[in-house]
Amino acid sequence: MAVAARVDPKTFFSPSEWAPLSRRSPWKGLALLAHAWIAIGLAIATAILSPLWLKPITIPLAIAIIGARQLGLAILMHDAAHAALHPDLKVNDWVGNHLTTGGLLGYRNYHLTHHKYAQQTEDPDLALSAPFPITRLSLRRKIIRDLTGQTYYKQRWSGLVKRIAGRKPGEPLLPILREAIVARRRFLIGMVVTLAVTAPFGLWWVWPVLWLVPQATWLPMVTRLRNIAEHACVAKNEPDPLQHARTTRANWIERAFIAPYYVNYHCEHHMFMHVPCYNLPRAHRLLKTKGVMDDMLIAPGYLSMLKVAASKAA
Repeated sequence: MAVAARVDPKTFFSPSEWAPLSRRSPWKGLALLAHAWIAIGLAIATAILSPLWLKPITIPLAIAIIGARQLGLAILMHDAAHAALHPDLKVNDWVGNHLTTGGLLGYRNYHLTHHKYAQQTEDPDLALSAPFPITRLSLRRKIIRDLTGQTYYKQRWSGLVKRIAGRKPGEPLLPILREAIVARRRFLIGMVVTLAVTAPFGLWWVWPVLWLVPQATWLPMVTRLRNIAEHACVAKNEPDPLQHARTTRANWIERAFIAPYYVNYHCEHHMFMHVPCYNLPRAHRLLKTKGVMDDMLIAPGYLSMLKVAASKAA
């Protein structure tokens, strides 16, 4: 198997420069996690408390904000997979597994394989970037599927529905349902607890509208946009480690709704995968002062990257 080439930090940084970049803060990662949940809470509160005439604005805005922070929770779980969320590994793993999106240990094994074989034949994420570039019509169809919940259903529920529908004659349903409940226990517990808290106040709609809808619509779309920006149109079996992933310059609107918690610095992340996300902007600035940017994959923005990804002739 062809292992992706690695970058030695000493190639670009002195020991005094590298030490603060690689240092894991005991509070910065937790502060980002608190920020994600506070942003979600404030968006929900705004949608609830806004007058009826304003809800056609506040509810869609809340859906976009919450969906982006749901991605943010996944990004922070990703940092925990690199043991970069907290310097104490036990704290790192507990927080990453219980206060983000969960599934840390399984994700860690999968994701580190992606880094080991980045853009090589054995990369488990290669299928996400391999189809690009695609046509504008194809990209439009994908985004429509995301925003209408079709992608969410396919990824989260279609397998269960097919499993139930494809049962052999006499095969009991209960074990299938029990397995499905165990696999989705976090989702179901969150639903039950939220409904139990909100329903007595007439706010039964909060969970389906302000958690499930963002999870089923905005989150799949921004996840797709992030994946496209990171690896689409990157050469398969690329030998240069500075060309395995792409950094996308993001303005404040893109950071708020598409690319939270420095996820846009993806080239730097692949170059130095154990650097905490909050140190990636500093790494970016240092690399710029050293004249390394010309050798890295850098996109000026998400819209420009979508144009490249959808540049195939119809």
